[in-house]
Amino acid sequence: MDVTPELIERLEKLEEKYTAMGQDMNSYIDGLLYSEFLTYWDYISLDVLLNLQKTETPFEDELIFVTYHQITELYFKLILHAIEIISEDVNLTINKYLTQIKRINVYFSQLIASFEVMISGMDKDQFLKFRMSLLPASGFQSAQYRKIEICSTDIDNLIHFTARKQLEKSDDLTEKYQYLYWKRGATELATGRKTLTLKQFEKKYSNEFISLIRDFFHKNLWQQYQELSGSEEEKKALINAMRKFDVQANILWPLEHFKSAAVYLQRDTADIAATGGTNWQEYLPPKNQLIMFFPDLWSEQEKEDWGRKTKIDEIV
Repeated sequence: MDVTPELIERLEKLEEKYTAMGQDMNSYIDGLLYSEFLTYWDYISLDVLLNLQKTETPFEDELIFVTYHQITELYFKLILHAIEIISEDVNLTINKYLTQIKRINVYFSQLIASFEVMISGMDKDQFLKFRMSLLPASGFQSAQYRKIEICSTDIDNLIHFTARKQLEKSDDLTEKYQYLYWKRGATELATGRKTLTLKQFEKKYSNEFISLIRDFFHKNLWQQYQELSGSEEEKKALINAMRKFDVQANILWPLEHFKSAAVYLQRDTADIAATGGTNWQEYLPPKNQLIMFFPDLWSEQEKEDWGRKTKIDEIV
């Protein structure tokens, strides 16, 4: 192999890098000589990944159920990653923000389309049987999704609409956390008391959620957007992307959940309670929650119609 000027330049840069860290470059080169080539299966930890699908019953379709939810959580991780990039960028520009929002929209588009796996991808009788072994666990307990909400908007926009007026002058973030809209969805149908599902969820994550609310109070997606400057054309493109995110997260995604619940849990005579006893009939329809991450980007008529139109090209 020829020792080219380019090779010498790279070696000099490497030596500068390791010297700055107080390290010996030759030791690292020796390490490269002894190390094995990286493989695809090792890089993505394939063996570990494929052994994470643990089922609780012998029903074959439970594997579909658990795998789908794990895939969903991985997409949530990517969404949170994009949000973090926006929130932590001290030199944020409209174009940087738009790049990440477009990525988020791609992730949500995939999530919404993939819900067909849940809606028509399992045997109904099997689901109604194996779900009983999962109690009181529920997809309601997705902490990552709650983090997406907290990191996207001001906390006031996540308060249940019946409590917003009484809390509009409050500065107590812990108090506001107690009135988040999703808590109403995890109450017992008969008594209105908190379900075990909600009690477990709050016990594990409440402190983390409250800390996140404080941390993102001034750097959530909405706050970061208000600090941006740019041309009208740039702002228009970003606003359109943010509106699409709002629709996908707060209309289309919960509607897919509702469709799935209706397929498996709805009966002519009576509705079956969701896994964990969550009040899915009232909780899942977006028109009942009126949750918007960016309400200032919507007209009064659009707010009034929220959740009643079910196709993205009808809304955005």
